[in-house]
Amino acid sequence: MNSEDKELNMSYIKAQKRVAKIKGFYSNVLAYCVITPFLVFVNYMTYWEFKWFWFSLVGWGMGLIIHGFMTFAISSDWEERKIKEYMREDNTSKY
Repeated sequence: MNSEDKELNMSYIKAQKRVAKIKGFYSNVLAYCVITPFLVFVNYMTYWEFKWFWFSLVGWGMGLIIHGFMTFAISSDWEERKIKEYMREDNTSKY
C-alpha cells in the first residue's frame, strides 16, 4: 500500500509540473498577443519610417515557438527513461 501511495504522489507531482508548464506557455502567448500590437502602435505613433517592432515580434515569437515545442512536443519521457537506465546500470555494477 505504501508503494501505491508513493506512486500516486509522484504521478500527482508530475501532473502538477505539466500543468504549470502549460499554464506558463499560455500566459506567454497571451502576453505576446497583447504587447505586440501595443509595440506596433507605439512604433506607428513615434517613427514609422524605421519599423523596429519587427525585432521584438520575431525574437519573442521564436522564443514562444521554442517554449511551445518544449511544452508540447518534447516530453519528459526521455528524461525518465535515462534516469531509469542509469539506475539499472548502477544497480548491476554494484553486484
